[in-house]
Amino acid sequence: MNDAVITFGPALIAVLVLLTAAGAAIVRWGELGQGRAVLIAAVRAVAQLALVSLVITAILRSNPLTGLFVLLMFGIAAATSARRAGGWANLPWTALAIAAGVAPVLALVLGAGVVPLRPIAVVPIAVIGGAMTATSQAARRALDELKARHGEYEAALALGFMPRPAALEICRPSAGHALIPALDQTRTVGLVTLPGAYVGVLLGGAGPLQAGTTQVLVLIGLLAAEAVSILVTVQCVAAGKLTDRTYDFRRTRYAGSRTPGPRRSPARLSLRRRAPS
Repeated sequence: MNDAVITFGPALIAVLVLLTAAGAAIVRWGELGQGRAVLIAAVRAVAQLALVSLVITAILRSNPLTGLFVLLMFGIAAATSARRAGGWANLPWTALAIAAGVAPVLALVLGAGVVPLRPIAVVPIAVIGGAMTATSQAARRALDELKARHGEYEAALALGFMPRPAALEICRPSAGHALIPALDQTRTVGLVTLPGAYVGVLLGGAGPLQAGTTQVLVLIGLLAAEAVSILVTVQCVAAGKLTDRTYDFRRTRYAGSRTPGPRRSPARLSLRRRAPS
């Protein structure tokens, strides 16, 4: 028996129930959101991981099944980001943003032969989860910023900006903050956290050097994928493609002269907030 493996039993179930209940109670008591969301997320995690655990061995023995599994992961990720951004109408654009981040990373690591083209290696390196999180956060931050600073957007239009550059001036710096979690994780790896890929490779019998190499590849791949996904998301928001069904910043226009002034460079308008470093 491996002493490093968590064993299933009554104590584990009790701890999971207690942690879930505590999280839901704190969210509700602190008025941070709906406590029910914590309960639903926990139940879904248990059910989904139980299901995946039953079928993952069969999936990873077949290349076609692995491909279908990755496509399923991608579809669920795109749908989750679309719902988080504001509605199902956003699904094509969240799918585009996630694919734009994931596809180049997979193509590079597989094409260069760094990762073997085997199912058990492709699934962990797919970085779909990171691209999904970055897309959701970037879309939500960009849309909220445009809503909160709509007066500045109108001011940019009054100064002669076209709608898309005006929207970019407002939402791009805030949406860029969606990269902060990935940056912090990469900066502090080994000092604050030992991520799953590192621990998993160690438990699989590989040495620390191989585990560290795998984790660095995953982290830097995540950074690249999330950066591309955030960029595409911001562009889709500014173009009015990715929207919130409760608010559309394009519907309000500057109510001044019908003849707009000369177009000016975005650098002439001081609307930018500092992006993450």
